[in-house]
Formats: sequence, structure tokens, C-alpha cells
Amino acid sequence: MPRFLPPLRLCALATTALATLQAPAMAQSLNALIWCDHADPELIRPFEEAHGVRVNLREYEGTAAGLAILDQSRPGDWDVLVIDAVDVHRAVDLGLLAALPADALPTADFFPELVMEDLNTRDGVTYAVTEKFGYNTISFNRATVDPADMNDLSALWSGRYDGRIAIYDYYLPVLGMLALDAGIDTADLDAEALESLRERLFDLRARSRQVGEVVASQTALATGEVDILVGGGEWLTAVLADENPDLDWTIPEQGAVLWAQSIAVLADSANPDLAVEFLRYITSPEGQARLATSSCYWGMPANEAAGAELSDAQRAILRWDEQADFLTRVQRYPVPDAGLDAAMQDLWTDMLQN
Repeated sequence: MPRFLPPLRLCALATTALATLQAPAMAQSLNALIWCDHADPELIRPFEEAHGVRVNLREYEGTAAGLAILDQSRPGDWDVLVIDAVDVHRAVDLGLLAALPADALPTADFFPELVMEDLNTRDGVTYAVTEKFGYNTISFNRATVDPADMNDLSALWSGRYDGRIAIYDYYLPVLGMLALDAGIDTADLDAEALESLRERLFDLRARSRQVGEVVASQTALATGEVDILVGGGEWLTAVLADENPDLDWTIPEQGAVLWAQSIAVLADSANPDLAVEFLRYITSPEGQARLATSSCYWGMPANEAAGAELSDAQRAILRWDEQADFLTRVQRYPVPDAGLDAAMQDLWTDMLQN
């Protein structure tokens, strides 16, 4: 759930093919509400050329913002929606998503954990498909941090790295990580369990140099201002690999938090067949490899067959050969109800002000 951001706002907004649409697109156009990783021309251009169409893109951040755009648009304005996987049912409840043909997508080639039928389907009907995933975990500088230490979250409180830690300023994944450190499943994080994390969270803040959003955290790690980022992952360090190959990430023994994004066809799409073809392309091995290494932020392709399309260097940065093991040791984002979400935000605010 990259509050992408995320997951994730690691690049200047791409301008190619971005459009705020004023009217429904022509027959040979496809209009998509996306996250910034889809704005990479290297991803979009092959589909446009193969189908002789133009793909008009509009970026948004956060499900609420995407739903607001749809609410303010006319029926048929939009064909495709990228959405946080945990919010697919929310869109289904609003009647926004079209049912997808059962044989339309190559989910048989997906990592089993990323099919996510419980999120992408409702009553046996498929409404979305997972396209990309990653982890909120530990990013670090191998030149200044012992990699073995990063296999155990307790190293963050050991005193060895005091003043050299940054915390990603997003409460859901970081509180999820602290829950895992305490032996609490993210799905079991309730008000009582949340309060039990208070002391540990405040102690971590006292040992940290900063709490920052994506760009600030990325900059601090890249410049050596900090050596460890709590809540980081491949999505943050991958784009820095050329600049500093010592920046790395790992999944500690306690586990990490899994984020995933899905893609869907809108129920009132003016071009439903073309929209399904776009989903086929995005979830194909070739499309998945391009999406995984987007200029905005990297992540893991849901389609395991995409590994054959990645270069050796890309596979190394993504720690591709370790994915099967990593996926057995991670848990999904906490999905709090309104009351628990407010309590989480209050705790986070207390930490920031402490």
C-alpha cells in the first residue's frame, strides 16, 4: 500500500501522455487513472504501437483521490483504474468495476500469494488483478551497517545505530512492522495491541535522526545522513542503485509488510475490450518487467514469468531469486476500521510530537 507514493513518489511527474480529460476519449483512445509508475513511456509506448491507440493517463495518489476524480467525471470518461489491492472491494461496493473474463489474465503464472482472490474477487467474480507488489521493511547502507544485523529488527534498539536511523512517515506499514516485532500478526492489530506498541515506537523515535516522507527519507539514505530506513524496501533503494550500489534492503526474521496494487476495468468504460487488452499487456511477462522497473518506483511483478524478462542487474536489485522465501515471511498491511485507524493516527502524531 505504497502511499505511493506509494508506495511512492520517487520521481518528477512524467508528462508524456498525461492528460486531464475534459470529454470522453475517441474510439482509438484509452483513458486510465494510474499511479506514477504507469506514466513511464517505456511501459505505455509498446501497447500504443501494438494497438494503434493513444493511452491518456492521469496520475493520482490515494484511493480517496481516485474515487473523487471518478465521482466528478462523466460516465465513460475513464476505462482503467489502478488501485490499492486492499481497496478493490470498496470500489466494487460502489459499482465502479466491471467483471473480468475468467480467462482474460495470466494469473496461473503469478506468485500464488499475489493472486489475492480474497481481494480481487467478490462472490466468485473477478473485478481486478494484482499487477505489482513490494515490501515495507528495512533499507540500509551495506558500507556502514552490518548486513547480519538487519536480519533481526531488535538491532534497531541495540544502541549500535542510534542517530543513524530514519523512519518512513507512514503509520500503517511502520506500525505493522512493530507489530511483527512484537509477535502480533498485522491482521490481529487491535486497539489493545496497538497501545502495547507505544513504548517501543517512542523508543525507536528517540534513537532515530528523522521521520520523513519518501523523498526526504530517500535523500537522507542516499547522502549518508542516515544508514538505516525503517519502512523502506526495494521501491525506495532500487532507483538509487546506480548512484550507490551499497544501498540494499532485506526481510528480517520477524518479517515485513507486503503492499500490492491491482488494476481493473471501470464498469462504464467506453472501450471495455481495449481496456481488457491493456490489462492483458500489463500482466504479461513483458509488461510486468517494464512496470517493475518503472522510472518512478520499482517493485516486484506479480507474474513470476516476468523474471525471464529482467536483466541480471535488475534481478539482483530486486533480490528476485529470494522472492519465494520472502513471500512466506511477510504479512499484508493492517486494514483498520475507522476507529482503529484514528487511534493509529493519534499514536503516530503523539510519536511525532514527543
